[in-house]
Amino acid sequence: MSSNSNQIPLEQRREIVIAVNPHAGSSATGRAADQLAEELTARNYRVGIESDIHQIAEMARTRPHLRTVVAAGGDGTIALLANRLPQSTVFSILPQGTENLLAKHIRMPFDPPGVAGIINDGISACLDTGRANGQLFLVMASCGFDAEVVHQVHKIRKGNIRHWAYAKPIINSIRKYRYPTLSIYCDDETSPIRAKWAFVFNAPRYAMGLPIAEEASAMDGLLDLCAFRGGYLVNGLMYLAGILMRQHRRWKDTHVARATRVRIESDEQVPYQLDGDPGGHLPLEIEIVPRRLNIFVPQAWAAKRGIEPIARQVPEATQ
Repeated sequence: MSSNSNQIPLEQRREIVIAVNPHAGSSATGRAADQLAEELTARNYRVGIESDIHQIAEMARTRPHLRTVVAAGGDGTIALLANRLPQSTVFSILPQGTENLLAKHIRMPFDPPGVAGIINDGISACLDTGRANGQLFLVMASCGFDAEVVHQVHKIRKGNIRHWAYAKPIINSIRKYRYPTLSIYCDDETSPIRAKWAFVFNAPRYAMGLPIAEEASAMDGLLDLCAFRGGYLVNGLMYLAGILMRQHRRWKDTHVARATRVRIESDEQVPYQLDGDPGGHLPLEIEIVPRRLNIFVPQAWAAKRGIEPIARQVPEATQ
C-alpha cells in the first residue's frame, strides 16, 4: 500500500481482498470466503477473492482504497501474509484453521456475518509480533518435544490438519525423542538457562487452550519465556498437570522470564515450530517487533484495552 493511503479516510476505503489457500476450491474455507464476500458486498464494499500471494502483495502495495486483506484460514495463513505484505496493510481474520490461536486471542467470531461486521466497524489494534530467524510469527514459538510432533505432522499431512492427525506423531515422539539440552539466552545475559523444553510467547495462547503463559501480552513489547528443565516423559506429564492447575510457574523446575530477544542453541539437532507450523532446527534467534501487525478487532476487545478507531491510529507505511 502506498504511503498516500494513510491520507484517505477509513470510510472511503471500500476495497477488500479475501486471501484464500489456492487449494480451497469448494472446501469449507472456500464457501466461507464466498459467504464473507456476499456479506461485505451487501455493505457496498468491492470484494475480490484471491489465492496468488504475489498478486495480493501487489494489491496491498498499490491500491490506496484497500481497507483490509482478510486471511481466510488459520494462524499459518495470516503469518504468511504478514511476512509478505507491506507493514501498512490492515489485516482481518476469517478463522478456518485447526487452532486459530490469534483469532481466539482477539475474540474474533468464526462466522462470516460476524467478521463482516467487525471489518465494517473499522476498529484495529497494532499488535506486536515475534521474528524468529528472520520469519515473523504472531503467537508463539517453541523448541523440543512439541516442535518434533509438529514437524512429524507436517511430513504426513494431506490437506487440512485435524486434531486426530497428531495422535500417531505424538506416540512416535514419545517413543523416539531424546530431549536434547537447550541453552537459552535472554537479552544480554551471558549465562544460559539449561532446559529440555522452551516456549516463547508473544500472545497468551497455546494449542488446546493450555495456559502456559497467561500473563503474556501482544501489546507490551516483550516476549514471555517459559522453559522446563526435566527431560523425560514423566516430566512432561508432570508439567502438563502443573499447567492445567496453573501451578507450573512456581516450580523450581520451571524458568520464566521476559525479554526483547531470546537465543536458543543446542549441541544436537533440535526442531522448532512457529504458530503450529514447522520452522526449522536450532539455533534460533527470536526478537520482538513492536506494533508490527495492524488488524481489525471486535469492539468489546478493543474497548477493554482503550484502543481507538483505525482512522486515528494507522501506523506509518514502512516495509
